[in-house]
Amino acid sequence: MLEQAHPLTAAPPQTFRAEFRATLALAWPLAAANLLQMLVHAVDVIFVARLGDAALAASSLGVAIFGLLLWTGTGLVGASAPLIAAELGRRKHSVREVRRTVRMALWISLLVSLVFMGVCAAGGPIMRATGQEPELTRHAASFLLILMWGMFPMIAASVLRIFVSALGRPTIATAITFLALFVNVFGNWVLVFGHLGLPALGLHGSALSSILTSTAMLIAYVVVIQSDRRLRRYRLFGNWWRSEWSRFTEILRIGTPIGLTILAEAGLFTGAAFLMGRIGEAQLAGHTIALQIAALAFQIPFGVAQAATIRVGLAYGAGDRRGIALAGRASLGLGIGFMALTALSMWLFPSLFLSIYVDVGDPKNALLVGFAMQFLVVAAAFQLFDGAQTVAAGVLRGLQDTRIPMLIAVCGYWIAGYGTAIYLGFWTPMAGVGVWIGLAVGLVVVAALLLTRWRMRGRLGLLPC
Repeated sequence: MLEQAHPLTAAPPQTFRAEFRATLALAWPLAAANLLQMLVHAVDVIFVARLGDAALAASSLGVAIFGLLLWTGTGLVGASAPLIAAELGRRKHSVREVRRTVRMALWISLLVSLVFMGVCAAGGPIMRATGQEPELTRHAASFLLILMWGMFPMIAASVLRIFVSALGRPTIATAITFLALFVNVFGNWVLVFGHLGLPALGLHGSALSSILTSTAMLIAYVVVIQSDRRLRRYRLFGNWWRSEWSRFTEILRIGTPIGLTILAEAGLFTGAAFLMGRIGEAQLAGHTIALQIAALAFQIPFGVAQAATIRVGLAYGAGDRRGIALAGRASLGLGIGFMALTALSMWLFPSLFLSIYVDVGDPKNALLVGFAMQFLVVAAAFQLFDGAQTVAAGVLRGLQDTRIPMLIAVCGYWIAGYGTAIYLGFWTPMAGVGVWIGLAVGLVVVAALLLTRWRMRGRLGLLPC
């Protein structure tokens, strides 16, 4: 079984081949869970797209704000991954330390969710301030007011996912996300178009389905953890009111830069959605579909990056410099290699990918499909750099190095990337294609700088003594 090859029960790999296998064994269930999670979100897009371009554009704006906050929150509590891994690398049975980390991460999940829900409640004024059309803003804001209630279960579930993965049970995350996919399909089918005697709620039905799905995921994690003998012994939910302020502070110290890094990257793509909204509704709808496809491909290297944080973190906690180097090489090779395949696929078969979301042969979708095809060409070009930057960030997080990567992300995405997007999108005839070229520029800059930092890890004092 997968657990038998986990580093907690086996000697650390001493060769690149062995480390590659160990990384792959941990990465594939996480990547599969990421893909399934994207499919869960894709279900929303597929159902809402049937309501028309206006509904799709409104959901795109609402999800842009919600998703930006959600990813920031999951990045913040994502500090629990290197902390848990380092503790397990130092002592294989660090029950008390792991429990403290998970408990405080759940506390932070609740606190940050309350703050972010307040931001969602102000979604209407935020969208109006960016110059969006009044009718589009009205629908997007009402959608966001419902969707925001899924914030806490989504962030809390990400904490429990980190826990089960670090403990050598990544397939649990895959199974639970697979369950969530069916819940969301059923929820959208019932609530968006009105089945089983319920009214057709349209856009609002899709938001309600997302809440039901996220709540089901959180409950499923709790049930599995309480049912599994090995996981249950950590007693994660006992004395949940007991504070551990030193661990709380440590999570914030490491996690805040991670959250801000993700905010910078996700903000780049969210900002691009708002730029597209000002260029045109059809371009925004095309951007939404193309971005869904690019994001779907991104989930594989993102899963590798999550595995890399754990693998590097285990070696870091054990003080194993060779293990750190092997884990980094294996992760980077796996992530970049896969993205080379996805880049080629998107370049050769763009219509195949678009047909997942819309009927490419329907004349009423011609304008949307035309724009999406142009954006996918650019997306194919930056796939390698997207994979490189996320895995590089993952290996650096395993070393608990998050502050400088945050600065790199902010400068790379917002100065180089967004600056280019604004210039090419509004000051040249490129319009939407120019915005996507700006996205590519940001990814290239960040990938180059993060990889350089990883190569210089010894000289920068990032390795254990």
